[in-house]
Amino acid sequence: MDDDGVPSQDISASQDRDDADLWFLPGPIGNERDCLPPGPAPETKESDVVDAWRAAEAGQAAQLARVATRLGILDERLRRGPVGWRQRLALIEASNLSWLTQDRIGLDRLSLYMALRVSTVTDDAQALYRISWAVRRLTGGPAPLARRSGVGDLETFLDRRDRPGQGERLRDPRVSPRMVEMAERGAFQDRAAGWLAMMDQAEDLHPVTRACMGFHLWHVAELSPIDDPLEAAVTAARVAVADLAPAGSMPGAVFAPIGMGGGGGFRATGDPPARLARWLNAMDSATFAALRSLDEIEAWAASAERKMAALSGRTPPMLRDIFTSWPLVSVQMAEKLTGAHRATIQRNIDWIEKRGLVREVTGQGRYRLWRIVETHATQAKVNL
Repeated sequence: MDDDGVPSQDISASQDRDDADLWFLPGPIGNERDCLPPGPAPETKESDVVDAWRAAEAGQAAQLARVATRLGILDERLRRGPVGWRQRLALIEASNLSWLTQDRIGLDRLSLYMALRVSTVTDDAQALYRISWAVRRLTGGPAPLARRSGVGDLETFLDRRDRPGQGERLRDPRVSPRMVEMAERGAFQDRAAGWLAMMDQAEDLHPVTRACMGFHLWHVAELSPIDDPLEAAVTAARVAVADLAPAGSMPGAVFAPIGMGGGGGFRATGDPPARLARWLNAMDSATFAALRSLDEIEAWAASAERKMAALSGRTPPMLRDIFTSWPLVSVQMAEKLTGAHRATIQRNIDWIEKRGLVREVTGQGRYRLWRIVETHATQAKVNL
């Protein structure tokens, strides 16, 4: 009780009631509702991104080893085989990638364009140019990444200085073409520098994993339009085999096939483990398909050499080499590539067609194309 004889409990209860009536005063700090708008989400650190891909690689170690083994076998086969094998695989891969980009360039149109620069009135000239760039980069040319790779190396690899359609986003009649070119090039260099920095941080990853990471970070860095994965896919295909060829050795696999295994490997959904799993599955299927194709070509070449031994002159062996280097061959292509007369080319093709070595695939009287008749003599060479 206090000095006036009032119990202290009653005084305390009265004070609580009085405080409750003061509704205009702020409540206790701990009971306040958080009515502030959400702040910006914390940005993902670059090291966290690379660490996520390291963890994904560790979880896919067995499949990665299988894919790396098949890539090594493909590299060795191409190292021992003729140069035309690499061109043949590059044409097939580029044609598959064209479906990924909605260009849909078939092997017949692509072969004619690469050999003769021939296109029809219905062909998209820029699409053919883009896919022919892919063929050139899948058969050789500068590497996208070197030991001390810079933005200039990537620009050279992509042909960014002379590709058609550059600067479309900045076209303005009030801006000179030179200013547009400088603005786009400067913006690309900044974005490319960020992508290259991420790739440098992932240098300890296996090249196949690093290629997958680079493909999925390509559009994050805005190096190409989001609906155009061609440059990212070709760059990744080259990065995946970066460590296969020792210095001074004969060239082998210039790229790692993935488009031959379908488009599933390029799907940009899920976390790094899911993306890497799809990438490895597609590359495993594509490498197997490439090895089977080489088996069939090798068996066909051996059979053709035996059957064509009765033919004399330089044209038959040159024709045999052309059919192993190109998936589809026309008389005009063979005429340009061999330098022989068209009538001679037609006579030799008719002869080897009657022997069951090649078959005509267009079913028309003009502008015909031939391809080899696969022997299927080798079945399970590449099974591991």
